[in-house]
Amino acid sequence: MKFISNVKLLLKITQEYVNAQFTIAFSAIFSVLLLLYSFNFSEGVWRPYVLYGFIIYAVTTLYVWLTSLLIKRDLTKVQQIKRGTRWLGYPLILTIFAGNVFAAGYGLMLVTKNKTAEYTFAAYALLTQIVIFMLAALNIFKSYVVDTFVIAMAAFILLAIIYALTAVLVARYVTPTYAPKWMQVLGIILLLATFTGNLFATLLGFTLIRKARNTDPSAIEKWQKTWDKILRNTMAVFGMFFIITMFSLSIVSSWTFDYDFATQNNYSALLQGPSFEYPLGTDDFGRDLFSRIVFGAQISLIVGFFSTIIPAIIGGALGAFSGYYGRHTDNIIMRLLDILYAIPGILLAIAIIAAFGANTVNLIIALSVGAIPTYARTMRANVMQIANYEFVESARALGASDSSIIFKHIVPNALAPMIVKATLTIGGAVISTSSLSFLGLGVEPHIPEWGNILKVGSTYLETHSYVAIFPGLCIMLLVLSFNFFGDGLRDALDPKSN
Repeated sequence: MKFISNVKLLLKITQEYVNAQFTIAFSAIFSVLLLLYSFNFSEGVWRPYVLYGFIIYAVTTLYVWLTSLLIKRDLTKVQQIKRGTRWLGYPLILTIFAGNVFAAGYGLMLVTKNKTAEYTFAAYALLTQIVIFMLAALNIFKSYVVDTFVIAMAAFILLAIIYALTAVLVARYVTPTYAPKWMQVLGIILLLATFTGNLFATLLGFTLIRKARNTDPSAIEKWQKTWDKILRNTMAVFGMFFIITMFSLSIVSSWTFDYDFATQNNYSALLQGPSFEYPLGTDDFGRDLFSRIVFGAQISLIVGFFSTIIPAIIGGALGAFSGYYGRHTDNIIMRLLDILYAIPGILLAIAIIAAFGANTVNLIIALSVGAIPTYARTMRANVMQIANYEFVESARALGASDSSIIFKHIVPNALAPMIVKATLTIGGAVISTSSLSFLGLGVEPHIPEWGNILKVGSTYLETHSYVAIFPGLCIMLLVLSFNFFGDGLRDALDPKSN
């Protein structure tokens, strides 16, 4: 009985086995969806390419299930995964070219025993780059592409090779506490990849430089433990992957996507279904839905980010002063914010946009104003608690000024809940952005934005449902991704769990 419980505990804490169960579930769900879509019920014919996709996903699901059984066998017999079982992960990496990110990620985690945070960053930087390359490559079927297309695609291939080599080097030379000095050069190269928006490469470069220099071992250990907790949360990792993929695609889209396909009317291609030239079909003006969704991600991410960071900064500052000084200062600031808090955020946003006009800047301001009180309350509660700690009393006794105590001692120790809250509320900002655009109160109607696209698609739900389904799925996945990542951050930064 004790042996069985030990095996169950070992399976529960073994990351490869947990990832296998997660991959089996999602691959099976996608297999069923592809099977259902592979048959055109209205015309009574099969869609061959979708059917091929179903076969690939179904075979992958069975293959992953087989590897999970082998992992379970290895853990039961020798309490570790055998090398032969790990070799089975290499074919799974190739499933990324079929769009199965879950199986490819599982394969990259299975092939090596040394799974440091740096290796995970390298693996997902590689997957992100391959996905972006594949999405951009779909433009080759269009009648024309942008002039920078070939150069950009070559750069994407070069970056993918760099990430793959980095993953191999990290798996071989990097440990949880050590990285060779020469990896500082590799870290600098990876930091340059920030310009492509691949934040996995940014995190990888930063951690490699920091670990190779080894100037503050305690800070490195704390950083490592935090990311280990986040990266062990499978849902948080895939949420982070989707966010970074959309962010990177938004940045590099101007190099591989032609903006005219998203904005210019094409009356010879009205409401066409998905095809190689138009992967997601066209809308009622003949505009490419795929291009519109890609460029629309820029608006959603920009508005979501700035309408979160602005109230976080303003509300955080007000909450810090209110919580630190207390009494009259606290009463004045919080009562004014209570008045603002009493007005529903969406109604306040509608009023601001109605008064100043619908555009991106006004949309950010409208969404930011209503969110200030919630951030102020969060910071105020944290500051009131931390202000009574001994290190604050020590700083005060040493003659430190109030501003120095607030911004050097209290606020840095109160940022963790603010970061988690900001991550969790970005999803709400994305929904608000799309909702206001759907109502005609967001960005200008001609600009590709997910709410605008969804508004057009709502008219054709019965006849051409794909016009509404695809932008709706993007909104749902982005919001879910922020929620999953926020949950992972909360679990990692929660002092109780530490």
